[in-house]
Amino acid sequence: MKITADANVLLRAVVEDDPAQARLAQAELTGAEAVVLTVPALCEFVWVMRQGYKCPRGEIAAAIRRLIEGDTALADRAAVEAGLAQLDAGGDFADGAIAYEGVWMGSDEFVSFDRRAVVRLQSQGIAARRLV
Repeated sequence: MKITADANVLLRAVVEDDPAQARLAQAELTGAEAVVLTVPALCEFVWVMRQGYKCPRGEIAAAIRRLIEGDTALADRAAVEAGLAQLDAGGDFADGAIAYEGVWMGSDEFVSFDRRAVVRLQSQGIAARRLV
């Protein structure tokens, strides 16, 4: 069976803070023919790991890399890598994924009120502008 994993399933499998749910989540992920890892689910995963579990960005990035490198993992790899590039640079995974998808859909420029996001994206050669 092919499944789409919700962020809470990914979190339980990785964090293992609830042993029963961790076993269920891990069994589901390893037993599936294919596991679809959507960008929104990964954005939620990162947010909860940062805000709820206070995990360092490097640990979160490593967890995402383990998830997408699984034999059965299906993901928009380019969008995920763009998110990881931002996370690795000290920024938000979501900003990188959003900027990537915008370019992919024909956008000329990422705009935000978030100065740090704009600076990070610009440093990676992505057209970005802060609204002031």
